[in-house]
Amino acid sequence: MNEIEIYNETIFESIKHIDKYGVEYWYARDLQKALDYKEWRKFEGVIKKSMEACFNSNNEILDHFVEVAKMVDIGSNAKREQLDYKLTRYACYLIVQNADARKKVVALGQTYFAVQTRKQELSEKEYYLLSEDEKRFYQRNLTRKGNYSLNRVARDAGVKNFDKFHNAGYKGLYNGETADDIAKRKGLRYREDILDNMGSEELAANLFRITQAEQKLKRENIKTEGKANNAHYVVGKKIRETIKELGGTMPEDLPTPDKSLKELEKEIRNDKKLATR
Repeated sequence: MNEIEIYNETIFESIKHIDKYGVEYWYARDLQKALDYKEWRKFEGVIKKSMEACFNSNNEILDHFVEVAKMVDIGSNAKREQLDYKLTRYACYLIVQNADARKKVVALGQTYFAVQTRKQELSEKEYYLLSEDEKRFYQRNLTRKGNYSLNRVARDAGVKNFDKFHNAGYKGLYNGETADDIAKRKGLRYREDILDNMGSEELAANLFRITQAEQKLKRENIKTEGKANNAHYVVGKKIRETIKELGGTMPEDLPTPDKSLKELEKEIRNDKKLATR
């Protein structure tokens, strides 16, 4: 693994957020720290230059730089409002282009966001052209990465029994069902992965659960296993309530695909072998 890939995993990916629609975003305050800017005043100057560049490129500034206010602790149980920005990947790209390139971390960031912004443009355009099975592979890859990141945060929060932790999230989202209950309802074999047997819509709901559970653990600085399990349950339940409010189909009522992703992968491998003969 080269230096930029390591930097991707340890810095930019660790501060990335994903909303309920599966869209990536970053907070400017997090990016400020990642790019080694000590003062918000100086970093905000970089943001303003980036907004100008966005405007001059005929892009809507508000589509990429969304001003948000956060309440932060200032000691003695007091809080104050703090300005922040919710940034798209393109906004991050503009920021690193306008940042101090003498910083090694900025130079690496320029390479990373230049490459990843292009990849994102392609994936966003191409996603709608994908078949349902291709969308499943795409969403499954995101849930796999999301679970890896969630597990690291959960471990830091004191989680030792990861089966119980993940079941708490499933119970909230699936009206009390555990992973085993979901597997039985789907008619899966023992130890067969339930996420490999979900359609793209069901995978998207679980991706939202995974990402929001991670953010809740971080945001509330949860440090006990019981509280971590409860937080995961609350997130799952809230997403379930949101689906209901929007008139969507409950996760347990979504159809199970005829073939698991493992079966599809095997078919693809066999087809490739036949094609090379």
